[in-house]
Amino acid sequence: MKSGPNRRYTEQFRTAAVEQVIVGRRGLREVARSLEMSDKTLANWVGKARKGEALVKHGQGSPVTDLEAENARLKQENARLRMEKEIMKKAAAYFARESL
Repeated sequence: MKSGPNRRYTEQFRTAAVEQVIVGRRGLREVARSLEMSDKTLANWVGKARKGEALVKHGQGSPVTDLEAENARLKQENARLRMEKEIMKKAAAYFARESL
């Protein structure tokens, strides 16, 4: 990874940053500042994650087979469902505390 306006981020870095905002319930600006990155970039990633889109554009490589495309789609759906599950668990715990 290089510094400056043309930094390139790995897929793992992007996923971890998004999880800090969505699952970790930290503020977007706070996470961006701690990672020394633009809050606009992080906001774009969070928006894509909430829509279930891929966080990384894959370049023009060899053609993707139907099986590879289906596998990628299922991985994205699985990641989205895991995030939703974590959010629901935290919401349930919050409302359980509120009802006491």
